[in-house]
Amino acid sequence: MTTTDITTPLNGAATVPGPATPYQGDIARYWDHEARPVNLRLGDVDGLYHHHYGIGDVDHSALGEPGDSEREKKVIAELHRLESAQTGVLLDNLGDIDASHTLVDAGCGRGGSMVMAHQRFGAKVEGVTLSAKQADFGNRRAKELGIGDSVRARVCNMLATPFDTGSVRASWNNESSMYVDLHDLFAEHSRILSVGGRYVTITGCWNPIYGQPSKYVSQINAHFECNIHSRREYLRAMADNRLVPSAVIDLTPATLPYWELRATASSLVTGIEEAFINSYKDGSFQYVLIAADRV
Repeated sequence: MTTTDITTPLNGAATVPGPATPYQGDIARYWDHEARPVNLRLGDVDGLYHHHYGIGDVDHSALGEPGDSEREKKVIAELHRLESAQTGVLLDNLGDIDASHTLVDAGCGRGGSMVMAHQRFGAKVEGVTLSAKQADFGNRRAKELGIGDSVRARVCNMLATPFDTGSVRASWNNESSMYVDLHDLFAEHSRILSVGGRYVTITGCWNPIYGQPSKYVSQINAHFECNIHSRREYLRAMADNRLVPSAVIDLTPATLPYWELRATASSLVTGIEEAFINSYKDGSFQYVLIAADRV
């Protein structure tokens, strides 16, 4: 898609530019039509709508007994706590941020991470997404929270954003980098970040030590219509674009409890849970955080 600000005509819908490539058009349509309960019902817990997974130990005391009529509701609340904890870890790694800074969420989804970032730092947060439906949702939610002047989603391509060169203090991709070429992605983050600014990604990546993407990784690619990269590809593409890693954290053990709990929630399962659990356990797939500084 070409870059654009969202405009809001009388019917309240975002104006969407034409896709730059057929694949981008496919991704925009995919997320415009996506309405999985796992994304919406978890957000309904407290109004923070995420599009990523969770990390941390499950609080089994919060779940009640297996026969508890409220157990499914409690599982949903616990899964949401874990996904918000994941955002918290990403924000922990953004470096020194204050209210004067601008932050960018590339692939912002329905905006949960943007809201949390503004609530923590007081900074202006700009999000970009290919999905007009997601952008409309996120902007509407920001206005409901009274932070619409500070938190905004735009419909545009994360590879060609409207932000000025060097104008951004920190930026991130939270489980969205598997939809783009990494060299193009990191070139754009490097352009918009100020020298000394911080980039963070949390992502699933296939483990090069395994040899090739496993059958489980292929199943995940097909399910989400994405192209998962290897950990090595991330580090090489960063190095080529003046992004120097300051931290590489393996979150795989921390995300397994989320997936094992999610697989027990009958109203949320999508059929892809087994592929995630098995690939994390056999070592062919990893969940990592990489923080890098713009030099």
